[in-house]
Amino acid sequence: MTRIESIFAQTIEAHQSALRQSARDIEAAAVLIRQTLESGGKILAFGNGGSAADAQHVAAELVNRFQVQRKAFAAIALTTDTSVLTSIANDRSFDDVFSRQIEALGREGDAALGITTSGRSPNVLAALRQARSQGLKTIALVGRDRSHVADLADLCVVVPASSTARVQEVHRTILHVLCELVES
Repeated sequence: MTRIESIFAQTIEAHQSALRQSARDIEAAAVLIRQTLESGGKILAFGNGGSAADAQHVAAELVNRFQVQRKAFAAIALTTDTSVLTSIANDRSFDDVFSRQIEALGREGDAALGITTSGRSPNVLAALRQARSQGLKTIALVGRDRSHVADLADLCVVVPASSTARVQEVHRTILHVLCELVES
């Protein structure tokens, strides 16, 4: 097997494992997101690095469109305002960059979508904790270690893979599945 074939095989296995383990949680997350949007709430998405890009990607798909023309959905990626991010990181702590925004922007009836491949990102955990304290619904997309988010997320979608790259690939697929289910 070539290196390329091996990488594809790992990706396929990661997707199949996530489907076996998390299909019900993915469907429940789509229902929660749809109910949040239909009741006038918004989705606040966040994560670090590649997960920050995924937060921005899902927010764009919800605000604009995924596969069908429809009304815009309210979604904000908390990873995009560099002035807010850097002022919070400088004046408070990098651990507070998302929780402070949740404090300012989150309202009961909204949903927080935290994405962390490790399941241990301090700023994602702090934001989920803050969201919970304000009455927001919470969804976490994590890699194999859900232990740190288990008490902070109403729904925890687990990708049981050890490679960060494989977890991120499956997270992107899950986010696309969520968008498709929300639009349908």
